[in-house]
Amino acid sequence: MNKSSRHEAAEQQNRALWNEIAPIHLKAYPEVGLLRAGQEVLDAIELREVGPVHGKSLLHLQCHIGTDSLAWARHGAQVTGVDFSDASIACARELSDELQIPATFIHSNIYSLRDIHNTTYDVVYTSKGVLCWLRDLQEWGRIIANFLKPGGVFYLMECHPVAAAMEEVNPGEVSLAYPYFHKDAATTWPAGDPDYADPDYIPENASVEWTWTLSDIINAILDAGLQLDFIHEYDRLFFKLFPCMTTQDNRWYQLPEYEDKVPLLLTLRARKPV
Repeated sequence: MNKSSRHEAAEQQNRALWNEIAPIHLKAYPEVGLLRAGQEVLDAIELREVGPVHGKSLLHLQCHIGTDSLAWARHGAQVTGVDFSDASIACARELSDELQIPATFIHSNIYSLRDIHNTTYDVVYTSKGVLCWLRDLQEWGRIIANFLKPGGVFYLMECHPVAAAMEEVNPGEVSLAYPYFHKDAATTWPAGDPDYADPDYIPENASVEWTWTLSDIINAILDAGLQLDFIHEYDRLFFKLFPCMTTQDNRWYQLPEYEDKVPLLLTLRARKPV
């Protein structure tokens, strides 16, 4: 199987997974309940780092079931969400209709988006578990630049690559266990582990994932011609990556024995030159 065929097979496998778990997440995501209650979904970090979006156009890449997309729409953005899972897009449209929050949702692989969509945006946003599903980060950077207006802002919030290479080897003890550096061959993780949002649900589909280093991410943005505003690192994460992680609010998780020692979260903002 050549490289192109491997990538296509990986995408089909991952689409099957996300189509399977999208309706599970519609029921299990706490963000859905927050939206229905009229409460804040977005974190103080991203609200501060993205800045005011009222009256701005915002493209949300890999939006899944659209909870963050609709949260930004509630802040006054004109939002378009994109995802390769048709089940996820269906859930996002269902939420938009139910909550009467206007937003547009497009079913598309981001690598094919330029073929069907030619609008440019004030903000391109993507966050929380997105990069491992991407086969080509250089192309990802070019796609972001393509959809930004001159002066427009790109924002990323993601699991830190160092954290993604770690494993809890003993209770309360984490260490490097997986390759940090990118390989073209993706890693297939077999089905059998509980879903991250609903521990009572065991997905039937495997996942196929890529690893990307911090320099891979930065270089993809710079090589696309964007100007870096900042990169920030934090010692908390948006899901329970390791069993020993603790939380005080059921939204952010920390490693109690590694506070201020291990980067768990990465944020990045860049802009397109005028």
